[in-house]
Amino acid sequence: MNWSLAAEPLLPLPWLLAVLAPIALLGLVGLWYRQRGALLRLAALAALAAALVNPVLLDEEREPLKSVVALVVDRSQSQDIGQRNAQADAAVAGLQERLARFKQFEVRVVEAGKAAAAEERTETRLFATLESALRDVPPSRIGGAVMITDGQVHDVPEPGTGVNAPIHALVTGQEGEWDRRIRLEKAPRFGIVGKPLELTYRVIDSRGEPGTAEVRVSINGEPVSVEHAAVGREMPLTITVPGAGRNIVELSIDGAPGELTDVNNRAIALVDGIRENLRVLLVSGEPHAGERTWRNLLKSDASVDLVHFTILRPPEKQDGTPINELSLIAFPTRELFVEKINDFDLIIFDRYQHRDVLPILYYDYIAEYVEKGGALLIAAGPEYAGEQSIARTPLIAALPGLPTGDVVEQGFYPRLTDLGKRHPVTRGLEGSASEPPLWSRWFRLIGIDQPQGETVMKGPDDRPLLILNRRGEGRVGMFLSDQGWLWARGFEGGGPHVQLYRRIAHWLMKEPELEEERLTANGRGMTLDISRQSMSDDPGQARVITPSGKTLDVPLAASTPGLFTGSAETDEIGLYQIGNGDLSTLAHVGPVNAPEFADMVSTEDVLRPFAEAVGAGVRRLNTGSGTSLPNIVPVRGGEAAGRDWIGFRTTDDSILKSVSRVPLFAGFFGLGLLLLALGAMWYREGR
Repeated sequence: MNWSLAAEPLLPLPWLLAVLAPIALLGLVGLWYRQRGALLRLAALAALAAALVNPVLLDEEREPLKSVVALVVDRSQSQDIGQRNAQADAAVAGLQERLARFKQFEVRVVEAGKAAAAEERTETRLFATLESALRDVPPSRIGGAVMITDGQVHDVPEPGTGVNAPIHALVTGQEGEWDRRIRLEKAPRFGIVGKPLELTYRVIDSRGEPGTAEVRVSINGEPVSVEHAAVGREMPLTITVPGAGRNIVELSIDGAPGELTDVNNRAIALVDGIRENLRVLLVSGEPHAGERTWRNLLKSDASVDLVHFTILRPPEKQDGTPINELSLIAFPTRELFVEKINDFDLIIFDRYQHRDVLPILYYDYIAEYVEKGGALLIAAGPEYAGEQSIARTPLIAALPGLPTGDVVEQGFYPRLTDLGKRHPVTRGLEGSASEPPLWSRWFRLIGIDQPQGETVMKGPDDRPLLILNRRGEGRVGMFLSDQGWLWARGFEGGGPHVQLYRRIAHWLMKEPELEEERLTANGRGMTLDISRQSMSDDPGQARVITPSGKTLDVPLAASTPGLFTGSAETDEIGLYQIGNGDLSTLAHVGPVNAPEFADMVSTEDVLRPFAEAVGAGVRRLNTGSGTSLPNIVPVRGGEAAGRDWIGFRTTDDSILKSVSRVPLFAGFFGLGLLLLALGAMWYREGR
């Protein structure tokens, strides 16, 4: 029972003051002048005032509330080491059993480290989980918490902030654990393809012991070098960026006998390769309507350095113009095709025919340039079918088709072949899905015989229009029409000339995204997305090897012709190996070099300063003779931990269920008391 006294005035407060003030003044004046019966008069007036104030005796029936105690269980990936999860499970069961003996505690069990989002799994954030679990609990009802963890917590607040209650820690793992790991200290995000890139790394031994370690360096899964690193020192590393786009640089060390885990024995850096400006040589025959189309396209690409020559005045032209009045630049044939030919990433012959401008031997140099990895594009016009065709030179060894001498001049719609619908250069070309295609007609096609390579576009009567071919280590493309400028000029609505021409040029220069057979994979949150470009109808399943060594098969389904995709939900952060047929690739799921894997040795040192600041304790679960749990003690305040016990605060909060009221001046009791006081005053005044 909880008794209390309250007032329930019979009059509003202003009226009550207006009535009682004069009465109190009269009583005080009587006392001041020591009049007869002044005390009885004052007592009677007090009884009247009390009756007007109407005091009420309240009896409250309350139900006490429980203090909330949270058990925060670390389920991050570092808890998978050894028997840590088993120790945590045993501790949770034991604490629940012991806390159940105390009726004043409400227990909440929450788990941290199992978030679906990758960014939420990179760190062990137990305090954020605790605050979320106690968000609906008033501070006065928070009894405390126990964190069951390996001690590697990454969101420990400053002492005096966060939850104001004893927060204890029970540390899983074994005493005396040690680990060796490697981490990248400096890893640039970008690098120039073919150029050296400087990185630094450090091999760390948790025991602080000196020594050396062999560090294996791989780029995109291919071994590059073996470095010898001094343990504990920051070491330099120079690599060469192999290709454009994303490159995965992996540094790994061998596991040492007795070390805790080899999960953190490798470090990953994602380096985006950026090509230096590509050098393109464009050689045009006599000026024609389509010449500017190629020039404008290549000049508009910021990644291309264009060298363009147009043969305006061949040597055989004799019109009597004095030499000193000519302003034409001599064609530097030897410099371009002998001395610096290997500096070019692509050579384009646009309606070029053989003349004495280019010595016959130089065509052999161009064919050799292609064999050794160069790129050549022939934009053919009527000249290719004539007597001065470049097909009648040593360049024939590199060409994918020989001219028949036919020049077809009729209107036709360029169309994709079945192969072209799957090829990355022409796949999904804007307007190609309709019949006829949603672009303008062309009116000229050069006939060829015995085409080699892949015919991706065709003209009338299924004649080849665009051929792409590999020759040795290089690539050759042949466009058998000079009518692409009609698309650029908007004739009959135009067409996707920029998209097509740019893809052709970049395929010839070996852009990875335009490879016919290509396997790529990327991490999206905790999902692994796999993409497979293939000219086949069914590339089969992708085999995935997880960071822990498990394998799984991911089916690949056709999303568009020539492109197959698949995805798999994962629960591990790290480097995945993906294979399909003869192709393989790497992908990293989750943030690179996440803090969760930086240090995995169980420790009491991280949580101890905070726990001691709030009067709590930190202890290991495994004492060498099995799992040992502390006793539970309810406390009111002060220290909440001892040698073999931990305490949780109890609360004084309660819920009001009912109230019984007893008015003190109600009924005959109040009336009798008031009459007694007034009668005594009258009796004394009458004497």
